[in-house]
Amino acid sequence: MFITLEGIEGSGKTTQIQTMARWLTAAGRECLTTREPGGTSIGGQIRSVLLHPDNSDLAPTAELLLYVADRVQHLETIVRPALAAGKVVVCDRYFDATLVYQGYARGLNRDMIRQLHQLACKGLTPDLTLLLDLDPEDGLARAWRRIDSDRAHAMESRFEKETLLFHQRVRAGYLDLARREPRRFAIIDAAVDPQAVAAQIETVLSAYFQPRSDGAD
Repeated sequence: MFITLEGIEGSGKTTQIQTMARWLTAAGRECLTTREPGGTSIGGQIRSVLLHPDNSDLAPTAELLLYVADRVQHLETIVRPALAAGKVVVCDRYFDATLVYQGYARGLNRDMIRQLHQLACKGLTPDLTLLLDLDPEDGLARAWRRIDSDRAHAMESRFEKETLLFHQRVRAGYLDLARREPRRFAIIDAAVDPQAVAAQIETVLSAYFQPRSDGAD
């Protein structure tokens, strides 16, 4: 099963993906967690270009193609082999992020982005997408607290430096996708504390996986 987490900056995906992995392991499922961009060694180099704050002049189409290159490498070397082995793959961001950031927010043609995904990635679609929804002002405030306290995050702050309007477009794009694909998307209220967010996610996961009872082999 292929599960993705999506959401604006500061929505808590990094925290929740680890909680999900523990829940799935307790449910008796072998789980692989990964991320985009940067889920592979080559992808890590691409990530450094995409997220570095000095690269503010990166052209939107060049940005799009870098994301696609990262995704092809990620799918071929990490995601597809894990799925073929029967693992549950949980990925922090995937194609929906490209569609909202480069399509809805940057203004690139969304049909072209979909066609590119079909051509380069064979249109692989997640079985379940958890959208951690949050007001952009709150998300950016969280993200900047993290950036101000951690140099590593400061070196990946290009998107946090975008305007509030940009992030509002990202959120609106995500919500539009969720409205169009209600069977795949589950909207999670990310404004509450992390434990409450995790409880919402576990409720969704319970519809797909039966947790192992205490004392079970």
